[in-house]
Amino acid sequence: MFVWDDAARVPVFENVDRRAFENEIAPRHRPAVLKGYARDWPATRIAAGGPAALCAYLGGFAQPAPVQAWYGTPGMQGRFSYSDDVIGRNFETRSLPLRQLLDDIVASAADERAQRPLYAGAVNLPQHLPGLATEIPMDLLDPAEERLVSLWIGTRTRTSAHWDLPQNLASVIAGRRRFTLFPIEQIDNLYIGPIDNKLAGQPISLVDFAQPDFERFPKFREAIAHAEIAELEPGDTLYMPSLCVHHVESLDAFGAMINVWWRSGPAYLATPLFTLFHAFLTLRGMPEDERRSWRVLFDHYVFEARPHEHIPPDARGILGELTPELRRAIKAFVAQSLK
Repeated sequence: MFVWDDAARVPVFENVDRRAFENEIAPRHRPAVLKGYARDWPATRIAAGGPAALCAYLGGFAQPAPVQAWYGTPGMQGRFSYSDDVIGRNFETRSLPLRQLLDDIVASAADERAQRPLYAGAVNLPQHLPGLATEIPMDLLDPAEERLVSLWIGTRTRTSAHWDLPQNLASVIAGRRRFTLFPIEQIDNLYIGPIDNKLAGQPISLVDFAQPDFERFPKFREAIAHAEIAELEPGDTLYMPSLCVHHVESLDAFGAMINVWWRSGPAYLATPLFTLFHAFLTLRGMPEDERRSWRVLFDHYVFEARPHEHIPPDARGILGELTPELRRAIKAFVAQSLK
């Protein structure tokens, strides 16, 4: 039996509009398939004509600025990951014009028996495909919401399980895709690799989801019990909340997807990964009893953010509203402490 046969399926929602998304889907903080949301996008309709048709359409928007692409070998079975020593890579990174990459993808997708795994991820639309950005009508979000829109395109590939900081609406425009998703609480069972030697933006699981090595990764069986599967057809959109761990697999010889990322909260928020790295210098080496005490302080001041009405508003400092002046003072304090 395939190890994922009994995994739960991500709930599917039909005819989703902004009101339904804001009131019924996003508040669940759980993955959701928005069936057919992107089926009428020009890119989705054109992609039905095959890889050459979509790549020609995209090439018409392409700017000369180079993109970063990953070129693998047929023997890697589409799985981009580390070399065996978990230091190097099992693929080659190239910087090249987007039109050249599109030509390479079309050529490779035409002969799947000799197909070379290759793809580009997080191709920024405003920078590389500005005309395409105007043809992606993402009306589920407030127009004033700051967002990052990007293209993922390639042959039959697999992206190792990872998490993203922003919320994500991932819309498939070509080929079928399978997402395998986990709550962040499963991180201990997913065997995440280095966090300072990453393949791309986020740390990844070292487990091969197609052939899990349970001797090396025994706790992965527990992760499987908490997995949810979403199988998307062209035109389907997957909503993923912040820090939802996801493994992505292209099920066809060619695939393309548009991601729309955004963050909720104040605009000044930076990535908490900075805090995590800082904690290696300030917390991890402490005696256990001291770490427990600092956990209480973090809960009090940050994670539970308890009120401080006992302090007059003008005396609360950083416990009150974080004004631009206070934010600059915090940054200066942290910068000075790291010297």
